[in-house]
Amino acid sequence: PEFYQEALVDLDDDALNSDTMKAVFDQMRKIRGYVDADFPGRDWNLATAMVMNGDAAMQIMGDWAKGEFLAAGKVPGKDFLCAPTPSENGYLFNTDSFAMFNVSGDDKIAGQKLLAELIVGEKFQETFNLLKGSIPARSGVSLDKFDDCAKKSEADLKSAQDVGGFLPSMAHGMALRGHLSGAIVDVVTAHFNSDMTSDEAVSRLVEAVELAKD
Repeated sequence: PEFYQEALVDLDDDALNSDTMKAVFDQMRKIRGYVDADFPGRDWNLATAMVMNGDAAMQIMGDWAKGEFLAAGKVPGKDFLCAPTPSENGYLFNTDSFAMFNVSGDDKIAGQKLLAELIVGEKFQETFNLLKGSIPARSGVSLDKFDDCAKKSEADLKSAQDVGGFLPSMAHGMALRGHLSGAIVDVVTAHFNSDMTSDEAVSRLVEAVELAKD
């Protein structure tokens, strides 16, 4: 968690140019050997279907993939398993956000407040997350109706918070603004899809982040 924070949230130069970052690219090269030849451009939900159909062993994906399994009638713990990756001492989060515009008129303002109250209410949080496959974005919501994957995710979240491992995901602008995360993803993608060495990837990463900061 500490390295992730330093490198991919704080964009610390020493972390980006470290041996640890090189080891990250080494690990990515190893993962590259686990995918099939037709993976480029494949939508995530099609990859999820491959796991369901026995054409793939696993998928590294967010909890929205679980919604696909549930919609197909699959049962957690029986037909598929959920596991944290790459470790059990960290938790990367994404949140769905709703923006309220400045409006005039008491009725409109009251409507916005009502919408916000309903969204964070226990009933909506339960219903929405049961369908999506995620966990409630607030505390105080009973998980009695949730499956084992959700309960484990909630436990992992609390455990990560206790050790400072609760961190924003690189996806959807949680950790960084779009142009910064885009610069990083471009280098990672280029490395993954070529024979680029880890040393070269680290050099390109440092350069790309520096240019994106300007």
